[in-house]
Amino acid sequence: MEQIYILQLGNEDWNHRYTLPSNVSLEYMEKFVKVPDKQYDLFFLDRSPLEEEVPLLYQAVKAHTLFITRHVNVEGRTAWLCCSKRARHIALKNIQDFLLQETKYYYPKPYGEKLDLKYWTIAQGFSGKVKWDEYAVTLEGDFGTELGQAAFWRYNVYLPQGQALDFWLEYRKDPSVSISLEITRFAEGSLAEAAECWKFDETELAQPVQVESKQNGQAFVSICARGSGTLRIIALHKRNSRGSHGHFLPGGERYVTSDREELFCYFDPRDMKPPLNVFFSGWEIPERFQGYNLNRKLGCPFLLLSEHRLRGGSFYVGSKEYEEMVLSAISKYMKELGFSSDQVILSGLSMGAYASMYYGCDIKPHALLLMKPLAGIGNVAANEKYARPGGYPTSLDVLRYLGGDTGEEAIKRVNDKFWNKFDSADWGKSKFIISYMIEDDFESGVYEEMLSHLRSGGVQVYGRGLHGRHGDAQAATANWFSSQFIKMLSEDFPERTKK
Repeated sequence: MEQIYILQLGNEDWNHRYTLPSNVSLEYMEKFVKVPDKQYDLFFLDRSPLEEEVPLLYQAVKAHTLFITRHVNVEGRTAWLCCSKRARHIALKNIQDFLLQETKYYYPKPYGEKLDLKYWTIAQGFSGKVKWDEYAVTLEGDFGTELGQAAFWRYNVYLPQGQALDFWLEYRKDPSVSISLEITRFAEGSLAEAAECWKFDETELAQPVQVESKQNGQAFVSICARGSGTLRIIALHKRNSRGSHGHFLPGGERYVTSDREELFCYFDPRDMKPPLNVFFSGWEIPERFQGYNLNRKLGCPFLLLSEHRLRGGSFYVGSKEYEEMVLSAISKYMKELGFSSDQVILSGLSMGAYASMYYGCDIKPHALLLMKPLAGIGNVAANEKYARPGGYPTSLDVLRYLGGDTGEEAIKRVNDKFWNKFDSADWGKSKFIISYMIEDDFESGVYEEMLSHLRSGGVQVYGRGLHGRHGDAQAATANWFSSQFIKMLSEDFPERTKK
């Protein structure tokens, strides 16, 4: 279990009043005089902070990790601090239970993964049709009148003691088919003796289901079915759980379509002054948010977005419902902050840069900060054969997923989806700040092509080319992002520096 660190500010040391789990350390301060060097996972305010303590607490406390008791007078600067940090009240009578039962969800390192489809095995008892494709397996036939194993994960899943896990099953099926998810932990040293078993029906599978093992152990995962018809198994995700406190990060939000496709958002109000930076995570196999530390240092409000369809993401585009969900999430926080489009910056790396431009067509932001941008997903997939054999095979899955095929027509169809929208947008009040790879093996010449499509009067473009392929110069790209963002804040939002 990860060690969890709590900082408590008040008139009484809670170490003398409450019992703590073995992996939780609570440090008590009577007065907050400086920003601590180490990071704390939870903060408790048990008295009203002094005026001089508020800016120090603002720097030290992470959003969604601040809890206050009735001893805190929420007004003035304290009210501002609580709003900025999304603080929550906690009743004195609930503190002991919270410390024992809920602190485990505030571990410092988020993690999630997808159980790779190629390691699923179809149960021997199934005699119907089986069809494998790049991102799903489809079973068609009679599954029987009782719930029985239809498919199973070939390798066991490790269940760590004390760490709750969330499982989310992506699937589609005919109404005539019923399914369940079964997870069985075996007794230590045994491959047959079940120590714990969890069974989840379709009603429970409408949301991520949680598993918490009493001991460390290996678990066997099965998908069971009954009835007759078609069952399409797309993915099973396993993530370290935050319980009711968020997804990936405390306060992280999860949105899902009717087809069980997910989008994750994390909002930090910071100082609540313009601009709002919307940062789209790039392609990545581990499931989490990207850019948290980078954006937190910049100081302005930020919204992180992340998606984990297919393998590492599918460029934040797809069905009308999915794309409307993305726009709705961004609009929600623009409205909460009271910001207009010219007080919004869209940014991202690679896949995230694509999403910034795609949704920028609707939002018309003040600026787009793009790192290694991609625009033609079809071109990215076409380059897999000759430009970078085996370098990004998921691009072919994305092409088939969005275009329905992998041929020339599908390539053109997917490319046109982006450029038709891009060309119809009015970029006259937007600024493009772009860092691109000169020898990019994902999509060569994308910067020049973007310039040829930017025909709106008044649009500003700043470009910087770096030598290397798409995956090169990671540190230089991140440093460039920070320096350009800070420069833009000082030049375009000078009111942020006013006292």
